[in-house]
Amino acid sequence: MTHYRAEDIADDIRPLLLGQANGLNRFAIATLVATDGPSPREVGAQMLITQQQHWGFLSGGCVEDDIARHGREVIATNTHRLLRYGEGSPWFDIKLACGAGISVLVEPANIDDPPICTLLAGCRERKPVFWQSDGEIRKASFSDVSGVPTQPWDGINFSAFIEPPLRLVVIGSDATAFALAALAVHLEIETVLVDPGGHAESPIAGIEYLRSATAENLPLDRWTAVAVVTHDRESDETLLAASLSSDAFYVGAIGARSRLQGRIERLQQLGVSENDIGRLCAPIGLHGFGKSPRDIALSIMSEVKRDFHSRSARARSEGVSTSSIAPSSLVGR
Repeated sequence: MTHYRAEDIADDIRPLLLGQANGLNRFAIATLVATDGPSPREVGAQMLITQQQHWGFLSGGCVEDDIARHGREVIATNTHRLLRYGEGSPWFDIKLACGAGISVLVEPANIDDPPICTLLAGCRERKPVFWQSDGEIRKASFSDVSGVPTQPWDGINFSAFIEPPLRLVVIGSDATAFALAALAVHLEIETVLVDPGGHAESPIAGIEYLRSATAENLPLDRWTAVAVVTHDRESDETLLAASLSSDAFYVGAIGARSRLQGRIERLQQLGVSENDIGRLCAPIGLHGFGKSPRDIALSIMSEVKRDFHSRSARARSEGVSTSSIAPSSLVGR
């Protein structure tokens, strides 16, 4: 078990690659392609490895340093490797605390590889990407077909539907709105703070700030959550109506239950359908938290993250681990 490093908490290599595009050429990507038994990470989790550093984790600290060592050798030799740890591994001295077995595909890459460029363009432009790789040949294309492949790993090829990252739109101007926006920034979530007629400058660094948002220019897609955390401003009701009528996967609004019916009636007057009104999470956030701005922000973020990840949880739970069919000749290659 290695000691904790700040770089370990990175769970998406795309922002890392985008942030280092000007100074990064050769690197390695390590992908968790299969698991047998309990595992700290899901299939598809990745590490980014350079000659000097590595980010992310695949096993809770048990094998990351060894994966990084292999990654640097992969960069030097320009040859991919399929690693096996735990059950079925040739390395008896490297143990997994969970008692499981994992397979990790480590592949060399360049920042200007066309599939890498497509992957990063999908992140910037918020388009889903279908990704395939056997470690030597990679393919990436924009795709509107969501879901998890029924067989992500067949022993040679790994495939994944890579969605744009979560984005959070916070509508409000009080302490709760600021606490929620600050928490989202801390979690490295793309954050938009909407405060019509608010301060001239953003009150929080690292976010997009909109003072003149309208129903037409709200940045909404099916990977966006909207949290209305201010109290009954007319402009907020208009933006709430637009959000409910959009593809946003989550729309929540703060407010007492006693006022909920009045809000629903106003949304009906704004032309929101009954089905879309039924998507409203109100009162917003998970139950059981306190009422301070930070507690409310945490309850909202917990609900948003739960809903974001639960959309594909069913598909993942129905998937079959295929690590057992990985050719033994490739393990430790």
